[in-house]
Amino acid sequence: MKNFFFILTKEMKSYFNSPVAFVVATIFSVLAGYQFYVIFAKFSQLSFEAQTNPAVASQFGALNVTEMVIRPFFNVVSTVMLIMLPMLTMRVFAEEWKAGTMELLLTFPVRDEEAIMGKFAGCMGIFTLMLLLSFPSVALVGYYGDPEWEVVITGYMGLFLMGGAFVSMGLFMSSLTENQVIAAALSFAALLILFMLGYTSGLVGENLGKVLEYVSITFHFQKFAKGVIDTSDIIYYILFTALFLFLSMRSVESKRWRG
Repeated sequence: MKNFFFILTKEMKSYFNSPVAFVVATIFSVLAGYQFYVIFAKFSQLSFEAQTNPAVASQFGALNVTEMVIRPFFNVVSTVMLIMLPMLTMRVFAEEWKAGTMELLLTFPVRDEEAIMGKFAGCMGIFTLMLLLSFPSVALVGYYGDPEWEVVITGYMGLFLMGGAFVSMGLFMSSLTENQVIAAALSFAALLILFMLGYTSGLVGENLGKVLEYVSITFHFQKFAKGVIDTSDIIYYILFTALFLFLSMRSVESKRWRG
């Protein structure tokens, strides 16, 4: 555990000693905040029109702030994560392979799994801070409206689990190359494919469609966004994260033996 905390501390310091964490967190907050403004402004406009125009009220019925603001906002945040997290993870191994510091680290009495888990925890720490920066938007909804807080809690739980899956994929891609841009591109492409599989499930047969839905990384998030906690979705994200952390360990181990 001592080596794990050493790697974790080193990783956190490396983020805050460079502009990476600040730039990624700022862009994440700006994109998520702007989209929240658009969603909330549209909801406010519809609410005003519903109060003054009976035709609008009959068309939309009772306006639900959870369905029309909270859930769309969580979907937006998940999309922004898809864009930003590869930028957060691209340097984790690629930079150290290129600088030669990874070889030096591996000469220390540090097991591969300690190095991987320490770096993973460091990335998740930064990602958690990014998620916390999005909470004031949800708190604003709570101040002016009456959202279902159970949905807020499960939504953030789903985002955290999905973020863990994204980070593990990013770590694996970063372990394969010394080029940070290539690592980010590979991670983004792989996640985008998994992101889009659920949307193509309706274009194929029923059985294959169910397979594509289950493999899709977004399909499992939708229940969290609805306030539903399904054990199968939690298991999916945990297994996904564990798989790519395992592959990262094997990648680092192979580079260690190849010298």
